[in-house]
Amino acid sequence: MLPPQKQKQAADRDAVDRLAGDLAQLVGSEWHRFHYGVAVSGGPDSMALLWLMASLLPGQVWAATVDHGLRKGSDEEARMVAGFCEREHIPHSTLRPLAPIRGSQQAAARTERYRLLEQWREANALDHIVTAHHADDQLETMVMRLNRSSGVGGLAAIRAKNGLIVRPLLHWRRGELVDLALENDLPFVDDPSNSDNRFDRARLRHALRAQTALDPVAAVRSAAWLAEADEALDWAVERLIASWPDASDVAVIRDDGYPPEMFRRIVAQRLRANAPQLVLRGAALDGVIAAMHEGRRAMVGALLIDAVHGLEGTIWRISEAPRRSASKKA
Repeated sequence: MLPPQKQKQAADRDAVDRLAGDLAQLVGSEWHRFHYGVAVSGGPDSMALLWLMASLLPGQVWAATVDHGLRKGSDEEARMVAGFCEREHIPHSTLRPLAPIRGSQQAAARTERYRLLEQWREANALDHIVTAHHADDQLETMVMRLNRSSGVGGLAAIRAKNGLIVRPLLHWRRGELVDLALENDLPFVDDPSNSDNRFDRARLRHALRAQTALDPVAAVRSAAWLAEADEALDWAVERLIASWPDASDVAVIRDDGYPPEMFRRIVAQRLRANAPQLVLRGAALDGVIAAMHEGRRAMVGALLIDAVHGLEGTIWRISEAPRRSASKKA
């Protein structure tokens, strides 16, 4: 039997090798040639990820902490991460929004976080951003989406790869990462918002920790298959639209008796082609489709959808809604 120190060294090597395999699956066989930016909040999961990445690819890892300034102590957490990175010779940046977060706090903060990380990635010529989302995060997200009546795309939840963002820890459990941080004496903090019952995710996290019926790792596998199904449906819809005689006219919507999910995606795709910033899904999208099938004019943002009856049956056309005159506004 190996002495404790040798056992720990072997366990650390196994963990680093496991991460290498996860990265290879997401990035490809050239994974070891890239430079990575690690998003580090200061929690045990992101600190464990940073330690793993720096152990695996010394000299190819940068770290960034996004400090939204939304709660007391967040600047101290950023300084803690910066101090660790300085000791370990890992380049580190603290990123802060130029303007206060507005709207839904958690959603707006998430959007701003990824915007700042992408700016930082470009400025440092990094190939990928790596985040520490894990299996427990994935299960939480899937259950939250179930509670919101999400479809295939929503239930795919956290994607293992989204553009240049990769999440190699989705098959790891939160407890494994906490143990890794403790065993390697990594500094970390617990974000108080994680236990703040004002937030849906915090309440759900507490409930899921108390149950044993749902397996987070199994949920990760299901989410991955749902993501593949989501991509397959989009692939099929693109080819279906390309087969239309008037496919180049982005104002046209056709329905040749397609299954409901296919038609939802056709309508959403055509609306985005006319208004790229438009996001329509769920009950709102179904309401538009119901109006279309009932022969009523549908209004979506600044767009109108009208039925056109001809020899080939009914098609729909998208047009811009007329602008209200100044006198009517008054």
